[in-house]
Amino acid sequence: MNDLDLEKLRIPLPAPSHPEGFRSGFACFVGRPNVGKSTLMNALVGQKVAITSNRPQTTRRTVRGIVHRPDAQLIIVDTPGLHKPRTLLGERLDSLVRSTLVEVDVIAFCLPANEPIGRGDTYIAKELAEQRNTPVVALVTKTDLVDKEAVGKHLMAVDELGDWADIVPVSAQGAFQLDTVTDVLCSHLPEGPPLYPDGDLTDEPDEMLVAELVREAALEGVRDELPHSIAVVVDEMFQRENTRPGKELVDIYASLYVERPSQKAIVIGSKGSRLRDVGSRARKQIEGLLGQRVFLDLRVRVAKDWQRDPKQLRKLGFDQQT
Repeated sequence: MNDLDLEKLRIPLPAPSHPEGFRSGFACFVGRPNVGKSTLMNALVGQKVAITSNRPQTTRRTVRGIVHRPDAQLIIVDTPGLHKPRTLLGERLDSLVRSTLVEVDVIAFCLPANEPIGRGDTYIAKELAEQRNTPVVALVTKTDLVDKEAVGKHLMAVDELGDWADIVPVSAQGAFQLDTVTDVLCSHLPEGPPLYPDGDLTDEPDEMLVAELVREAALEGVRDELPHSIAVVVDEMFQRENTRPGKELVDIYASLYVERPSQKAIVIGSKGSRLRDVGSRARKQIEGLLGQRVFLDLRVRVAKDWQRDPKQLRKLGFDQQT
């Protein structure tokens, strides 16, 4: 499904009846890179549906997480961080964010409490001011990293930054005001039936989630410049045949793409030690996702300057509508 086809998802399900006044719709998380958008979405959904990292620009596509409540269904659209792009990939990610902004019912602007408001925040605030038909809620994230006085000062600074429908301090790590964030976002949704079946937490295909879990494992402990050069593609994924009951196994073959041979050496490590570590950590996460044992085969390949090459971007799944 095209990441931007949100309108197609508004077809009501012939599912169970819903109470009068039930609300359903989409909320978009937007902000600078590394402000805690994915971590917050995972906390609200109650399960990991988007990878997280302390490296900026971890999110590279829109990821939807679904929050189910007795009175509402909130679909959160996590987006890549808005930034000044330096590559073709960066340009396409920024374009993706802007396209998503006009498709949702409410926008959540995330600003971390432990960082002063900067030019990037001001730039995004000006862009959001142009979304006159969509309410914008300011979420002050990572409040667990500062004291109450600092949170209060930051809230006042955020208030002066724009005309927000609401301002809510929150901490995903500290589970502070998660229900309040959901309450506020749901209050801006239109009335209507649920858009996803009860129990669905995301509409991402398993292959995409697996690729992201491998990339998350690969991001840990590498040089600062390397994460932006890693892309992961699941080449094959299938249930192994002729396994005994209780011994079911999923075979997964995936490729990690980097831009230069020197980067390939970093990912593989001495005598393959780093790649084995990546595979071990990724496999544990994938087995938790799939609920089955997994055989994971990882290969590292070089796709020269793929972030700047339109053909390579298409091959790796980053086409114009990523």
